[in-house]
Parts: sequence; C-alpha cells; structure tokens
Amino acid sequence: MFYKQFLKWKVTKRMAQLGIKDIDRMDGFQFEAYLKVLFKKLGYCPLVTQESGDYGADVILQGKNKVVIQAKRYGYKNRVSMDAVREVYAAQAFYQADEAWVITNSFYTKQAKELAKACGVKLLNRYELEQFIIKINPEQSPKEVLRKKAFIK
Repeated sequence: MFYKQFLKWKVTKRMAQLGIKDIDRMDGFQFEAYLKVLFKKLGYCPLVTQESGDYGADVILQGKNKVVIQAKRYGYKNRVSMDAVREVYAAQAFYQADEAWVITNSFYTKQAKELAKACGVKLLNRYELEQFIIKINPEQSPKEVLRKKAFIK
C-alpha cells in the first residue's frame, strides 16, 4: 500500500513539471489526467469522469463553485468547434454545476466563441492554459507565452 502511494505521488510530481509542449504530445485521456493534477495543485478538488458516458464533462472541480470542464487536446493548428461548448453546457445542467469551461491546448472557432458567450461558457485557450502551468511550475516559463503575452486576458 505504501508503495502504491509512493508511485502515485511520484507520477503526480512528474506531471506537475510538464509544460505545454508535453501536453501537445498527450492523448485525450492523458490530458484529462494532467488537468486533474494541475487543478489539484491550484487548490481545487478535481475528479476525472469516466471515459465514456460522462455527459459532456471530462473533469469536475469542487471548490467554492462546482465547475464542469470539457478537455480538448488537439493539434496546435486545429480549432475547437462549438460542439465542445454544447457538450459542456449540457454537462453543466446534468451535474448541476455553477460554471462550465472548455480547456484546450489549441484555440477556438469563431462559432465556438459566439456560442460560448451566449451560453455563459468560459473558453480557456492555449495561452490561458500556459498561465495555469506557470502558476504551479514557475520555472516552466515557455517562450511562447512571452511572445504572445498581448493575447492573454
């Protein structure tokens, strides 16, 4: 039992040291597991939902508010469509959450941004994800963030 806890701690510690380029090489399930570690380090109580039949939420955050997250790990140049917004909006109702977020290592289509605004869904793109990474791992200061600082809200 101690050995299992040690291995879990070791994996969590290693995942917390990853950067955006590492995320670009993950698959969707690994990205969800990474988000669990990231948000735990940020003070939330995260839960990764089951792989299928998750009603549109990949991660659920418990904190001051309940937040459902749809995680989209895409290729850098692929944009997240409004389907992700629809899914997380439905998940918000199903899980009776206070907020709904879509997080990606990429960016969003114009339609996704318009729908998210109309539904009150928060979209977090590559640059905002990098800001979270820097909060838990300050030495992981990606050059990309420094070049694109004007785009970060």
